[in-house]
Amino acid sequence: MSAQLHATAVATLTGWVAPTPGQDALRRRFLAHLAAHPDGLAKACFPDHLTAGAIVVSPDGGRVLLNHHRKADAWLAFGGHLEPGDASLADGARRELVEESGLASFDLAEEPLSVDEHAVEFCSERGTVHHLDVRFLATAEPTAAHATSEESIDVRWWPVDALPATFDDMYVLVDAAVARVRSRQSTSSPGGGSSRAAAE
Repeated sequence: MSAQLHATAVATLTGWVAPTPGQDALRRRFLAHLAAHPDGLAKACFPDHLTAGAIVVSPDGGRVLLNHHRKADAWLAFGGHLEPGDASLADGARRELVEESGLASFDLAEEPLSVDEHAVEFCSERGTVHHLDVRFLATAEPTAAHATSEESIDVRWWPVDALPATFDDMYVLVDAAVARVRSRQSTSSPGGGSSRAAAE
């Protein structure tokens, strides 16, 4: 993993103002991990490494796009391991989103939405891995084309008030994403802090 990606990840997490004390504790945990491990963004870093992902909601905050992850056998947001070609955490999240959802177009905020640490049993043959996950908010129209990848059983839009059974942290993530989108509708200026992405 490149030194540039490591530096941009440190800068992103250093500059991010976490919304709660618990989120800030995780932010500091991630920074301590990066300080101790130059390879802390790589899948080979055991037992912990950073990952990046995106939660996709409709512009009105009424629907969320989830994928039924094949290995986890659960409805999840999009995301995964960072790769050497990623320029930043947001860039990695954007790449993972395109790969796993097939979305033709979306807006991805460059600032993290939330962070989460969770154990993963199928990531490494060496044992349980902890993904230190940095999650970004993306918005897309429910009419936008999407597709199932080889990593997923299904990709589907869900009403936010009728979500499928999943992990507790996914419900928390959806709530945070919906709250951010609805807050932007009433208070933010158009286009602030986000970038347009399109799958070619």
